[in-house]
Order: sequence, then structure tokens, then C-alpha cells
Amino acid sequence: MPVETIRIDTLVIGAGQAGVAMSEHLSRQGVPHLVVERNRIAEAWRTARWDSLVANGPAWHDRFPGLEFEGLDPDAFASKDQVADYFEAYANKFKAPIRTGVDVRRVERNTGRPGFTVDTSEGLIEAINVVVATGPFQRPVIPPIAPDMATVRQIHSAQYRNPAHLADGAVLVVGAGSSGVQIADELQRAGKQVYLSVGAHDRPPRAYRNRDFCWWLGVLGEWDAEAVKPGKEHVTIAVSGARGGHTVDFRRLAHEGITLVGLTRSFNGSVVSFESNLAENIARGDENYLALLDAADAYIERNGLDLPPEPEARRLLPDPECLTQPILELDLAEAGVSSIIWATGYSVDYSWLKVDALNASGKPRHQRGVSSEPGLYFVGLPWLSRRGSAFIWGVWHDARHITEHIVKQRTYLDYRDASQRVAQSPAPGSTQPSKTSLMGVR
Repeated sequence: MPVETIRIDTLVIGAGQAGVAMSEHLSRQGVPHLVVERNRIAEAWRTARWDSLVANGPAWHDRFPGLEFEGLDPDAFASKDQVADYFEAYANKFKAPIRTGVDVRRVERNTGRPGFTVDTSEGLIEAINVVVATGPFQRPVIPPIAPDMATVRQIHSAQYRNPAHLADGAVLVVGAGSSGVQIADELQRAGKQVYLSVGAHDRPPRAYRNRDFCWWLGVLGEWDAEAVKPGKEHVTIAVSGARGGHTVDFRRLAHEGITLVGLTRSFNGSVVSFESNLAENIARGDENYLALLDAADAYIERNGLDLPPEPEARRLLPDPECLTQPILELDLAEAGVSSIIWATGYSVDYSWLKVDALNASGKPRHQRGVSSEPGLYFVGLPWLSRRGSAFIWGVWHDARHITEHIVKQRTYLDYRDASQRVAQSPAPGSTQPSKTSLMGVR
């Protein structure tokens, strides 16, 4: 980037899936814009995930409308590197104006003039609009109950790469969403003794009656749900595309050798205590699973679809001993636990946003991504507009809505009343063009 100040209509911060989607829609609408990225395009997919990660949705679903995954079966699950390559190819397809290696340090609202001043590692950028596309996975969260134990290595799931990078010994995985379940399964298959701490979760079938769960949630209208159901605010989803895709079954994991425990409550020295809610959490996960099967069966009958019955999907395995006689305390030293992996999610970090757009908890105030601070937008966050917002295709649709809002505001700002039109018209015989933009950046 040049040293002098860059002036642009719209600045997009982040070149992951959200930033690429924004750039496509802005390009289609002819909005001058620039995308800046601290690292490479889709860097989080390349270096902030474990080695064996694949997308949780099939390739026909987890993509943008304008490009399919090259050389990948539509029903397959793309690897993390294939996903990153996909977004890079997508950006190149429409020549997205992306500049990498640019770290945004501060965004401030201008005083007495429109827009924002953005301080970056490569100089200043002045923009009328700023779109924050940095995603929800900004700061890995390890809860304060984590013990201070020199004998046990503790990492967040964002730091986990593969079983070989862990020391010999057993592993406690805390968190039974998609990340925790997949990591625990991989570690057990690599020969490690694994304890998996299971909290509240939903667990849809990977597929049912020849349709992936992504398809079912689509036709049943679940992706378009606009608000979290009461009681589901902190419920994760346990789903996996690993090894060709399979339904997450906690009983099966236990029968294969993983020891299930309840929600991790506290540590006292080397002893960890678990809540006595394991059976309850498993039962509620079963209810979610069976409810989706019921809804799918009803949909098939109502619409007369020719999809084969799958009665075996309703057969549950016997309860393992760790479920009928749950462990409430575990001495990590006696159990030989040498590693704890905290699959406990992420928080956002907008400390660099010096604008009136965040609530007391530091989270954005917005309506479908349109911030309470005029000209500032957010895209790529869960439940931005609906349940599907966290998925690749959902990001694309949210980005289109935000672009439409930007275009509408540009139309208003370009309006000139009669006196302004006369004042800005060139004199008779003059070859000077009239001024059509108050902002001078379009």
C-alpha cells in the first residue's frame, strides 16, 4: 500500500468467507471498495484449524452460488485446505480488490465530515462505509475454571493440530460441540484414552432417508429461523463430516472407548469435578435427534416424496457404563491425563473499533448487520439475520443484504436539490464535468 492516505467509498476488513462475499456483491453493484486482510485470504481455514478438519456440510451446500468445488463430489466434505483454496479461487474469479498483509489497528468516526478514518499497518484509509468481516472466531475462550497445573498441558481447540503433537498420556476434552467431538474421536482412534466432557447440545442426523441434515433443515425452514429458541442460547451442535460424514452418537463413542463425563464444574488441585447432568444432556440430545426424524417423516408424507424408510435410524445403542454410573470426580494425575483440550468456543474482540456500535459486553448493536453507527456494518456473525448466517452460503446472502443497504444510502447521499444541481452544472460551453458525488470517493 502507498504511504499516503487512501480514500475509498467502502472498506471491508477481513478476507475470509464474509469479506469475499461482500466484495462480490459490492463489485456487482459497482461500489468502489477495498478489502484488507491481516494475513492471507481465508487464513483461518489454513492455520487456525486442526489438520484433519473438513467442512461440516457437503460441498453442494457449503459454497457460494457462483462456483462449485473443483474436482469434488457434491456430496463430499471439503478439507480445510480445499475450502481455503475455494475462497481464493472465488476472489480471483471476479478480481476482488483484496490487499493482504494489512493489519487494521483502529477505526474512528470522523468529526465534522462523513465517514471513518482507519489506521492500518500500511497507513491511513478514509472510507465512507466500513464493513467488519472479521468473523466470530477472534479470541479463543478458555473458562476461568481452568487450573494452574504445570503437569498438564492445556490448549484451546484452535491450537490443536493432530494427536502426534500431544504428549503421551490420556486427554480430557472439554466441550461436545462439533470441534470437541471430532477431536475426541480422532484422539481415541489414535490410541489415546479420552475423557469427553459433554454439555447441552443438539445432534442432528448426518443424513436421513437419503438426504443430508443440511437439506432437511433447509426444507423444514430451520435455516431461516430468525431468533434462537428459548433455552437454546448456549446449546452447541454436534455434527461431523469426518471420514465421509457420520451421525455423532455419544453412546457409540463410549462403546468405542471414550469415557463420557458431565459438564466440567471445577478443579481442586489435580481433581476435576463434573456436574451430574450427563444423562440429562444425552437425553436432550436424543430428543433433538428424534424430533428432526419426526419432522422429516412428516414432511415426506405431506409432500408424497419417494424417499426410502430408515427405521434403523431410530434404534439407540445400550447405555454405556459411563452413562449409567457417571464419574463425578476424576484425579487427573491418577488417570494419567497429560493434556486438556478446551473446545469451549470463541469470543469477539472489537477493541480496535472506536465507534458507538457496541453494547456493554463489547458485542455489536445491529439489525441484520446494519450497525447502530451509520455507515458501519457487520457480516459473518452467527445469527446475524437467521440461523444460517454462520454457514458459508448464509454469509453470502447476508452480504447481499448489507450491500443493498449501502447502495440505497449512496443513492440518498447522491441526491441534489434544484439549487445544487444548478450550482454544480458546468457553464455553457464548458468541458468541465459536473460534480456528482458529495464524498469525492466514488
